[in-house]
Amino acid sequence: MVFKKMLRALGVGGPSVDTVLSEARVYPGGVVAGEIRMTGGDADADIDYVALSLVTRVERGDDGVAPVEFERSVVAGRFVLPAGQTKVIPFQLPIPWEAPITEVFGQHLHGMSLGVRTELAVAKAVDKGDLDPLHIVPLPSQDAVLRAFADLGFRFKAADLEAGRIHGERQHLPFFQEIEFYPPPHLARGVSQVELTFLAESDGMAIVLEADRRAGLFTSGGDAFGRFHVSHHDAERTDWRARIEEWVGQVASRRPSHFGGHGGHGGHHGGHHGSGVGGVVAGAAAGILGGMVLGEVFDEIGDAFSGEED
Repeated sequence: MVFKKMLRALGVGGPSVDTVLSEARVYPGGVVAGEIRMTGGDADADIDYVALSLVTRVERGDDGVAPVEFERSVVAGRFVLPAGQTKVIPFQLPIPWEAPITEVFGQHLHGMSLGVRTELAVAKAVDKGDLDPLHIVPLPSQDAVLRAFADLGFRFKAADLEAGRIHGERQHLPFFQEIEFYPPPHLARGVSQVELTFLAESDGMAIVLEADRRAGLFTSGGDAFGRFHVSHHDAERTDWRARIEEWVGQVASRRPSHFGGHGGHGGHHGGHHGSGVGGVVAGAAAGILGGMVLGEVFDEIGDAFSGEED
């Protein structure tokens, strides 16, 4: 599917740009390809550079939500665009392995917005243009985990991007994604919600779970963390339904968990970190679980960026 967006012309009679993506859906760690088609205006234009960037919205604590550029590539340097003539610039823009997922089971993940922005500099004036929507779909290894949540009956609550770092994990982007679920009735005793974070790399990923414990008559609430480190190959063969169900049951009963440490997420603006580091979970199990789509989970294609400033 091809998406096409027209940038704002740089002044009356100035050049215009079309950015065309050859494919609007891509995996983390993949590459989005396409063409930048430039048309000259009424006069020759000195182009300083043409750049592409990935932009998303990130929660910044008390500062609210702000657009963040997390990948940028200059695809053309200085050249002259003659009046009325057309120039086509092919490009390939790499997608970081930690790129947030924006589409699950063919549905837009409500709360996520991500796009490719074309930046054109003409005579020292910079136009950052509008966004061409880009959809990040889960890796097969990530899909196996998400399907386990669906099969267990978890209900989607929200998804967002949090500024900060997860303590004890290798993390390259300055934010991480949280996908929040309500537990099913048979797992809701002692747990009000579970948050899921993926930190993917080329050879595997960390899966970080955070559960909000309910306060009891003689016990306080609080967060519990579980960590799994697994290769992409093993993740596709692991019985995540059994592992997630076991972990949530241990958290609810307040039994010691053997699924990694209890280190917390890095807080906004240098907030506290939890203690401990994750353990390692590998191994295979029987079959890929069936795909029961989460009901009442996902919203229609998505919210445009609001309040963005160039």
